[in-house]
Amino acid sequence: MILFFALLILASVFSAKVTNRFGIPVLFAFLAVGVIVGSDGLNLFYFNDAKLTKKIADLILIFVLFDGGFRTTRKQLHLVAMPALTLATLGVIITAVVLGAFIHLVMHYDFITSMMIASIIASTDAAAVFLITKQNPIQGRLAATLNVESAANDPMAILLTLAFVSILGGQSSTPLEFVGNLLWQFSGGVLIGFLMSHAARFLFDHLEVENRGYYYVLIVGVILLTYGAADFIRANGIIAVFFMGYWLGNSSFVGKRGVSNFLEGIATFGTMALFVMLGLLAFPSHFVNIWKEGLLIVVLMVFMARPIAVLISTFPFHYPLKERGFLMWGGIKGAVPIVLATYPAAYGLDPNGNVFNIIFFAVIFSCLVQGSTLGPLAKLLKLTGGPKQQGTPFSVELHSVKKSDLDVFEFYIRKDTDCVGKTIIELGLYKDVVITSIVRKGKIIPPKGDVKLYEEDILFILAPVKLIKPLAALLNKGKRIEEM
Repeated sequence: MILFFALLILASVFSAKVTNRFGIPVLFAFLAVGVIVGSDGLNLFYFNDAKLTKKIADLILIFVLFDGGFRTTRKQLHLVAMPALTLATLGVIITAVVLGAFIHLVMHYDFITSMMIASIIASTDAAAVFLITKQNPIQGRLAATLNVESAANDPMAILLTLAFVSILGGQSSTPLEFVGNLLWQFSGGVLIGFLMSHAARFLFDHLEVENRGYYYVLIVGVILLTYGAADFIRANGIIAVFFMGYWLGNSSFVGKRGVSNFLEGIATFGTMALFVMLGLLAFPSHFVNIWKEGLLIVVLMVFMARPIAVLISTFPFHYPLKERGFLMWGGIKGAVPIVLATYPAAYGLDPNGNVFNIIFFAVIFSCLVQGSTLGPLAKLLKLTGGPKQQGTPFSVELHSVKKSDLDVFEFYIRKDTDCVGKTIIELGLYKDVVITSIVRKGKIIPPKGDVKLYEEDILFILAPVKLIKPLAALLNKGKRIEEM
């Protein structure tokens, strides 16, 4: 069994590398591996336990959504806070209501079931959106809107899905109770996230151990504590961990860089395992019975529900028509809808698996069609914002067991940066600032005083946090050096 799962992991990693080259969202690679080795493929592993899938998925989503909040920067949020969060909350509600109404009218499902299906598929996929905006130089405000929306809209979809699952399961409530519970779950989750972010920062700053592994254990503990505390007061734990991640990720604390790398690994592994497991749970042979319903839901979603939600949600925010059109097409579906599709089966509401199969089919179709065309659409609409920034295979980290105002920062030098062609000694850096290394064309260059800087060099700089902005101005003289 261990050998089998090890081979699955390896196959998933390298299949993701292949799909990335063709601009296909990474979730498709992981799902495909699960489907291929599952019961309807090579039949190497039979798996159809929706309840176990839900339990594992719920745990994985805690860390995946915390990581999404942790990587949402304050700069991104401030740039597009109102439109992105409106899309992530009101937009999800409008999408669910409009799509649910169309499903009820066109497909003749009962109204509550229609609303449940619509709520399940109302959110967009952060992993797919992040990958596309990273690979394509989409204009800053537009990319930030999609990124923040996709990172923040899963909690609302989860709340709505749980509400309609409860109603179908016989736990009826009045409209006032329904709205009151929704408001408390959201506001209570935000409150717990805020309080726990301060508590977590205090714990990290006062741990003071030399073994950095304890910091990684601590972050796991505070994430689970945040979720548990929210659940204890009957607030939403997913919302709590997302906002705790946002506030913690935008503050300074001991061990932050190492914790960030650790979280990235946890989230990546969790996402991979989750998608493979969901692929195993799927039976493509059943699609022959539901592909028409799945395709119809995609059409209603892409051309009716999502456009209406975007038009209403962005109405006060002065987005040009072509940008709104791009946002409409950017509603790519992903992991959370497939996870939420296991909820009806887990509660005994989907005995024949049709709801799961419909959602699975719709997500795959959306992932392939929208995910592979969003980048080219940005170029067609002339919504790109300059050359794509090059990455680096290297990372430099400052590990300290005590709080420090020093940190290592990464800067990318563009062709119009003023320091291009100058030697390090000619830069006139502050006395407290040291360039620790230079990455040039995938290789590390020792930062000697007579070394010249060139376009596309990446500098790792050790400096006091308060000097980062003045340092950027000094290196670039107000032009476009980017802090990464």
